[in-house]
Amino acid sequence: WEGTPYHHRARLRGVGVDCAMLPAAVYEAVGLIPRVEPDYSPQWMLHRDEEQFLGWVTRFAREIPRETVGPGDLAIWKYGRCYSHAAIVIALPEVLHAVIRGGGVVRGNADRDEELRSRPVKFFTLSEDQ
Repeated sequence: WEGTPYHHRARLRGVGVDCAMLPAAVYEAVGLIPRVEPDYSPQWMLHRDEEQFLGWVTRFAREIPRETVGPGDLAIWKYGRCYSHAAIVIALPEVLHAVIRGGGVVRGNADRDEELRSRPVKFFTLSEDQ
């Protein structure tokens, strides 16, 4: 997925993906979740307080403390008024996420990258028994 261009609501490796569809496509491909296709605008987090993204995530994952995060877990940062930017954990603090400014899917550092480290973050793990 690294290098896939950013494209709102897309989910095709090498063609286009956004930060919500990247984990959705990856977790679906490995059989952890069914196909999900949420409807959202590119700037919903700037205009609403409803934690729409967290609602989708908590259907399939449970929140965990940072000290228990492992490869494949999910990080979600608060952008705007809600938690709305997701990344797949490679090995904390390294993550993989789709960003507009970076032009697509890039590796990031949750502790060093200003856009990430300066924001509140929650971590989740997928659990088949949920």
